[in-house]
Amino acid sequence: MTNIRAILTLLFTLTFVVSPYFTSPFSGFRADQLPIPQIDPPIQPAGYAFAIWGLIYGWLVVSAVYGLWRRPRNRAWDKVRTPLIVSLALGTPWLAIANASAVYSTILIFAMAGTAIAAVLVAPRADRYWLRAPVSVYAGWLTAASFVALGSTAAGYGILMGALGWAYLGIIAALGVAVFVQLRSGAPGYGLTVIWALFAIIMSNGLDQWTVSLLAGAGITVMTIVTITSTGRSIS
Repeated sequence: MTNIRAILTLLFTLTFVVSPYFTSPFSGFRADQLPIPQIDPPIQPAGYAFAIWGLIYGWLVVSAVYGLWRRPRNRAWDKVRTPLIVSLALGTPWLAIANASAVYSTILIFAMAGTAIAAVLVAPRADRYWLRAPVSVYAGWLTAASFVALGSTAAGYGILMGALGWAYLGIIAALGVAVFVQLRSGAPGYGLTVIWALFAIIMSNGLDQWTVSLLAGAGITVMTIVTITSTGRSIS
């Protein structure tokens, strides 16, 4: 009998992937969603970076199909499937919620990121390209995206400081989480995806907000070192 978790993983992967076709496009919170409109906040990556969703969607589908076909009752896969199912189920309505509420979508994306990270931390070294890699890329992007959402929402409500301060705090906090996860998981896809997001923040800010770019550049240096060293340990 096929493991129900393998079926649910494919089901919620598909609902997650097709959900953008049933809601309006989302490219950041609209001006009317926040008391203080956030137009191109400094914590937001350049638009091209969001193209990574094509890779994430496609790789997750391939992984779910392969898992149902070749690893339907594999215990190591099941450890990953349980938190991944929760993350994908939460992610299915995320775009619709993000278009309606900055606050609720920020809370939701942290729940998505947390469960995705939980999946990465238990992902087996075996089947790395079929399971560990796609899940780690997904979790890496959600790690960055959750703090982008937090920084935009908090600045939009004028909590403690403005957009620039939340950009600093968001990058530092995201980096702290990312370093912890990278050291624990040793999954290179996770670290490389966080680096992708940080580079896109540099491209978005350039010299206009050079301090944000400098901080993101320092984050890239840290994540590069941590990714290389942790990946080396996980292979040896």
